[in-house]
Amino acid sequence: MSQKVRRQVYSALEVARLCNVVNQTAINWIKAGHLKAFKTPGGQYRVYPEDLADFMRGRKMQVPQEVLAITTDKKQTASKSILIVDDDKGLNSVLAKYLEKNFEGLEIFQAFDGFEAGARCSQAKPGCVILDLDLPGVDGFSLCERISKDESFGKPTIIVITALQDEGLEERALSLGAKKLFKKPLSMEAVAERVKAWLEA
Repeated sequence: MSQKVRRQVYSALEVARLCNVVNQTAINWIKAGHLKAFKTPGGQYRVYPEDLADFMRGRKMQVPQEVLAITTDKKQTASKSILIVDDDKGLNSVLAKYLEKNFEGLEIFQAFDGFEAGARCSQAKPGCVILDLDLPGVDGFSLCERISKDESFGKPTIIVITALQDEGLEERALSLGAKKLFKKPLSMEAVAERVKAWLEA
C-alpha cells in the first residue's frame, strides 16, 4: 500500500539560503517564534512556503520567485498531514513510522500531551488527527470537541484511539466530532486503512 502525497517544505538551511543569511540566523528566527515552522519526527525544522513568504514580506524582504511559484492556499497545503497524539511514546513512534512507511510523502507530526496537541494543531493545521482519549491531566473528550469545532485548528478529520472500556464510548466520541474510534491494542492495518480512506476522500 503506498499513497504518494508530495508537499514542498523548506529546511532551516534552505530558509537561510533563500533569505541570504547564515543557518543559525534562520534557526533563531524559528526558535523566537518570528518564523512559523514545525518539527519532523526526527526533530528537524521545516517551513511551509506560505509561512516563509509571509515572514519575508513582513520584513520587507523580496520573496524569491521559486517560493512564490509553489505558494498555495495554507489549508490546502496542510490537508495531507497527520498529527498523532498519544502520551505512550513507544506506540506514538511505532504508529508514526508505520504510516510513514505506508504513505510516502505524508507529513506526520507527533504530540505527547494535550497542550502540545493544541499547539501542533494551531501551528501545522493537520488534515487528520489520531487522538488518544486517555491523556494525563486532560479530558480527551473535551480535547476532541475543541479540535473538531475550533476553526483555528483547520477542522481536521479526527480518529480516536483508546484503551478505555466505558459504555457508550464510541457514540460519545462520534458525537463530539470524531469520525472513527479504534480500541487498543491497535490494529495498525485497520488504522492505516482508515487513513487511506481519508486521503482518498
